Amino acid sequence: MALPRSAGLGFKAQHFPAIRDTQPRLGFFEVHAENYLGEGGAPHAMLTALRRDYAISIHGVGLSIGGPSLDEAHLARVKALCDRYEPDSFSEHLAWSSHGAEYLNDLLPLPYTAQTLQQICDHVDHVQEVMGRRLLLENPSTYVIFAQSEIPETEFMDQIAQRTGCGLLLDVNNVFVSCVNHRMDPLAYLNAFPLHRVGEIHLGGHDEEELPSGPLLIDSHGSEVADPVWALYGEVLSRAGTLPSLVEWDNDVPDWQVLLAEAQRAETMIRDQSRHAAAQ
Repeated sequence: MALPRSAGLGFKAQHFPAIRDTQPRLGFFEVHAENYLGEGGAPHAMLTALRRDYAISIHGVGLSIGGPSLDEAHLARVKALCDRYEPDSFSEHLAWSSHGAEYLNDLLPLPYTAQTLQQICDHVDHVQEVMGRRLLLENPSTYVIFAQSEIPETEFMDQIAQRTGCGLLLDVNNVFVSCVNHRMDPLAYLNAFPLHRVGEIHLGGHDEEELPSGPLLIDSHGSEVADPVWALYGEVLSRAGTLPSLVEWDNDVPDWQVLLAEAQRAETMIRDQSRHAAAQ
């Protein structure tokens, strides 16, 4: 299974009546796994209805693949969810969020070393073996660079994919946020990123704060996709071709029509790229 090469949206329960009544032409919906780990109730009723009509992507935010160990009970619950809905894609983050019994409810960065590379590869291998499906691993948004890091992030992710056979999820907003924060060129990042391994794209909004040292961007998922991120997304499409592309808006969620317009903008860019490729 694979997601259609078109635009999708992150599903929010308050939008279900509009989706049910209008049946919008979208490629897929994506949900966060941790919102559906219960066995029943309204969340599953809505997700079951969505699954009948649309491709579904399940996006984990709590496996803590970059942590010292995996929570086997949590992994089993995520597997049960995927077995129930048979999503067209399953993804997680290159990050850690737990230590022992403590869950920190955040996606925290890692030093890019040979040791952490091996640890993450071991965890990805185990997740894929337990799940019985391929994982897409998402690039992070970062606010610090570890002095211990010895491998560029793009090479680090490429090595994970090479060793484990997993795919990659390219979050374009995360690229822009990280590159602005670290005073790097996002196009240079894309030049080094293994785009041929990408199975899905994410787009989202960010907040900006001006510090004495310059701008600080926060990956907030609480606003429209910024124009520089749209431009970077266009660059990705021109290099990688059309790909499943999700608009995330998780905080200060707007009315349905506002969110749908973001997906329609992505869909227009996908179709323009498809026409351009066909004309060559």
